[in-house]
Amino acid sequence: PMANVTITPGPLSHQVCAGDPVTLRCSVQVGSAPVTFTWLHNGQEVAQGPLLELGAINVGHLGTYQCVATNQLGQDRHHVFQAHSPELALEVTPQGHCNKVATGVGGSLFFLVLLVGVLVAWHRWHRL
Repeated sequence: PMANVTITPGPLSHQVCAGDPVTLRCSVQVGSAPVTFTWLHNGQEVAQGPLLELGAINVGHLGTYQCVATNQLGQDRHHVFQAHSPELALEVTPQGHCNKVATGVGGSLFFLVLLVGVLVAWHRWHRL
């Protein structure tokens, strides 16, 4: 049997910007070869293999992704084992909105540095 089927990149929620290329990788920590991988998007089968290359992301890629790992053991190949990964929720930020977050963080960081500089200058001025 197989154990610890994972999707990389993680965590269970992954936010990407529209237009970014995204590739998901499925792997098993424990399991006997050969292992086959099936990808589900919102519960529907979309691909086979350990890699799911989504290409340039758009809002059509929004939803949950899950990988199903399957192998067959024994000489008669009648013992089939399946293991499901946790679902990965892919959130797509519309193009043009990704840079606004970075600008907001950059502006906040600049304000914080400026504030610290003013406080240090004020403290030094009052010590004299």
